[in-house]
Amino acid sequence: MLRWIIFLVIFGIADIYAFQAFKTISKNNWLQILYWFITVLVIGNFVFHYYGFNRSDGFSHGHAYAFGFFIALLIPKMVLLVFMVGEDIIRVPQAVFRYFTEGDTARGNYFASRRQFVSKIALGIAAIPLASIIYGIYKGKYNYKVLKYTLHFEDLPKAFDGYKLTQISDIHSGSFDNMDKVNYAVDLINEQQSDIILFTGDMVNNKAEELVPYKNVFGKLKAKDGLFSVLGNHDYGDYVQWESEDAKKQNLEDLKNLQKEIGFDVLLNESRYLEKNGERIALVGVENWGAGGFKTAGDLKKASTSINKDDFKILMSHDPSHWEKKVIKDDYHYHLTLSGHTHGMQFGIEIPGWFKWSPVKWRYKYWAGIYEELGQFINVNRGFGYLAFPGRVGIWPEITVIELKKSSNSA
Repeated sequence: MLRWIIFLVIFGIADIYAFQAFKTISKNNWLQILYWFITVLVIGNFVFHYYGFNRSDGFSHGHAYAFGFFIALLIPKMVLLVFMVGEDIIRVPQAVFRYFTEGDTARGNYFASRRQFVSKIALGIAAIPLASIIYGIYKGKYNYKVLKYTLHFEDLPKAFDGYKLTQISDIHSGSFDNMDKVNYAVDLINEQQSDIILFTGDMVNNKAEELVPYKNVFGKLKAKDGLFSVLGNHDYGDYVQWESEDAKKQNLEDLKNLQKEIGFDVLLNESRYLEKNGERIALVGVENWGAGGFKTAGDLKKASTSINKDDFKILMSHDPSHWEKKVIKDDYHYHLTLSGHTHGMQFGIEIPGWFKWSPVKWRYKYWAGIYEELGQFINVNRGFGYLAFPGRVGIWPEITVIELKKSSNSA
């Protein structure tokens, strides 16, 4: 209860300052009433959904949108708070000075009026995150981008020169609310005509039943060398309360079976060989392995027992912290690792090929795109779906296409 009181007090202070800025540009009573109506509606809806909320009880679309609209309201008001408090830092010393120099002549009104241009600037800047978040909720979460990379390797078997793979990750099917948009994305994946499709975990938020409405949609995925998948931390059902341990285990089995029905070969700490013209590369898939409290069911050694050390290897591992902590220095040398998990936080600023930033970089060293260490590559997919916040701002849903090329200086 105390945290809710603190939360409401802080938000109330931000609202008072935000309303002061709003009043400087509009004296219309109806607009001011509308301002408070929207504020009370959004905060009330947020409190309704989250007071007493326990993540283990499940996360509904109602929770997602309550959170999304709250963020859309909070961030612009925090921007306004910074500007208005900044102005008060100037106004307070001025008021003190007037008190001692003007005395009764000021008649108790020692504070200078708020400057209208400061409020206008603050409102203009605050409008940017407001518009971005609203766009992210209604359009951004389905603003699919196909990102294409070409990676060169000296020891790539010649038969696989020009081999194309499509990676998708973090579908989170329980979050979707538009079947047509998901259909469009699946068609976009198939249009890439890659040799193989690889999914790197988090098919659902929590329960296998989330995938059922989309089984036929994802069942349209096609690649001549097949579809392969691994599990992510959300696929194990660890974040909801189950009536029994058996029910939780059955949920995981149901999810595996659903993926198989779609056409995925689910790799559970195991490997497969991809063969072409008498040559082969190894595809290795581990269960989730994550640092910082995430599930560590992944077993790289077990997954690689059936392959040779000198094979060309592609590793599928959901969490990029696995690559950082275990894979890079492994003596088996995994040429290319495919991960997801971070979602790029679904929020950031990115100019492809020039600049990318997201707060998630403070949590994950490798958080989006291609990285190279010790002659090995990792691609961290920004995710196909979304979770918790029902949108994406600046970090769009991703379909990755990677072409493998044999280095020109190779024999």
